[in-house]
Amino acid sequence: MKVIAFNGSPRPDGNTSLLLKHVLAPLQAQGFQTEIVQLGGSNIHGCRGCYACRQMKNGRCAHEDDRANEFMAKMFQADGIILGSPTYYADITPEVKALIDRAGFVAGASGGLLKRKVGAAVIAVRRAGEIHAFDSINHFFLISQMIVPGSCYWNVGIGRDKGDVAKDEEGLRTMRVLGENMAWLLEKVAQGSAAGA
Repeated sequence: MKVIAFNGSPRPDGNTSLLLKHVLAPLQAQGFQTEIVQLGGSNIHGCRGCYACRQMKNGRCAHEDDRANEFMAKMFQADGIILGSPTYYADITPEVKALIDRAGFVAGASGGLLKRKVGAAVIAVRRAGEIHAFDSINHFFLISQMIVPGSCYWNVGIGRDKGDVAKDEEGLRTMRVLGENMAWLLEKVAQGSAAGA
């Protein structure tokens, strides 16, 4: 099974990336295939509302002028999806918003390509505003009929400068537990799918 994590921060090696690595560590230890994709800084644009995906129904966006289809293909092939974002004015980065808007439209138009995948949000924050960002990602997961695991606290790491979240012991513990719970849930979903086949 594969878990794909998207780093929505423009910093490839900043706090969001560090948190994602802590979530993925327990999954890797249990034999899951994992990948971190650098989404932040990719110049992905938002949904243009053309509705062409509703006509095509092929799991792709009609606009090929950025990397959205590449990112969506990784999402649709994965069993688990983690979306990580720093907090930008109490919300997610524009790249994360663009990806969830376009992936949501395309997945829904193509028969529910995200249905029953496991999804987790991870948020880096300096001080406040993170719960709104956390909710934005979870709203996408839930309307896409995905399954969202919990942890021992909200999936948030606190830090301002690059690497500061490494000092947030509770945040790192939350990420580890999230990874453990995600691994458990993915195995249960796979067992249920096999039993229902």
